[in-house]
Amino acid sequence: MQKELAADIAVVGSGIVGLAHAFFAARSGANVVLFERSQNPIGASIRNFGLVWPVGQGPEKLPRALRSRMIWDSLSKEASFWMKENGSLHLAYREDEMRVLEEFQQNAQGYGYQSELLSPAEVIKHSGVINPKGLLGALWSDTEATVDPREAILKIATLLEDKYKVTQRFGHPVRSVEMPYVETATERWKVDQVLICSGSDFETLYPEVFSTSEITKCKLQMMRSTAMPRCDLGPTLCAGLTLRHYDAFKHCPSLEQLDQRYDREFPELKKYGIHILLAQNGHGELVIGDSHQYGLNPEPFDQEEINAMILEQLAQFTR
Repeated sequence: MQKELAADIAVVGSGIVGLAHAFFAARSGANVVLFERSQNPIGASIRNFGLVWPVGQGPEKLPRALRSRMIWDSLSKEASFWMKENGSLHLAYREDEMRVLEEFQQNAQGYGYQSELLSPAEVIKHSGVINPKGLLGALWSDTEATVDPREAILKIATLLEDKYKVTQRFGHPVRSVEMPYVETATERWKVDQVLICSGSDFETLYPEVFSTSEITKCKLQMMRSTAMPRCDLGPTLCAGLTLRHYDAFKHCPSLEQLDQRYDREFPELKKYGIHILLAQNGHGELVIGDSHQYGLNPEPFDQEEINAMILEQLAQFTR
């Protein structure tokens, strides 16, 4: 027999989107219940670089990204998880890459980006792992930060339960939503509002809507090293490939030329959606990646050829 319970808001999914909705709802005084089908978060919210990355957002999204950056800073203190305000470097080794950075910087301050162009000598001062050979310069931004997603997700969930009294149901898949009721195998909740914050739950609870939504899935492939306490990466590092990945650089006239060159020299990179980021978490582990493969049924196994391509590109700007 199902137990009858009640709340103001039900949130389905305990990834970062679900936790954010639960946090702001509970902080405003709502009685919130949070459902998660797994015993612990296992999806994209813990399988990522842990980057807070305003510099990659287009001008129209930058104010929201900077606001998010402030929230992460405040929340890291409130929930006591590691966060490093380490900034970012976009490194340039080819003339077309440097032109894109120069074009971006021409309008950066007007849009609200906090960035500057650095000479090779200035770049090297920021990190000892950067390859100086052929380095033309870099774009430095101080707004980026890094968290450990595995730690942050768990500590935010703990904060919600302990301080904001969010009722949590981990290991309780939601099997139906028929307002005002949300049902699991053992409980029936009467609620005023339901927020579906998990792609898997959206797909199973609303299959007809999902099938016509044009939403698809994305498989990321990345690598993580063992702890390297003697290696201080400094800022998160990226190079030319990243310039064609993020919206912040879309308006740069030279981007098309850069894009065409990469397609000529490395045609497989776009096929697998590869760009290169190198980040370091609080344990000293390096996170390297990544690729992006889209489809409703992505291949479940990692491909060594993708790892090889990522490492080949990484070797061009690290030592």
